[in-house]
Amino acid sequence: MEKIKAVRDQGITILFVEHDMNAVMSTCDEITCINFGCKIAEGTPQNLCQHPEVAKAYLGEEIDLC
Repeated sequence: MEKIKAVRDQGITILFVEHDMNAVMSTCDEITCINFGCKIAEGTPQNLCQHPEVAKAYLGEEIDLC
């Protein structure tokens, strides 16, 4: 993760496909959440960490991702 963050910090855009929510939330500036091929949410980690549809799709229940 540190190498990915170092590249990001150089201003290089990275397409990061990951299901580890801790890695996603701590690394990404902008996130697009997809569920069964449909975009369900888009925004910053701060905007999405309490999004009920994202929590349900990725974790199977409504919880706080922060």
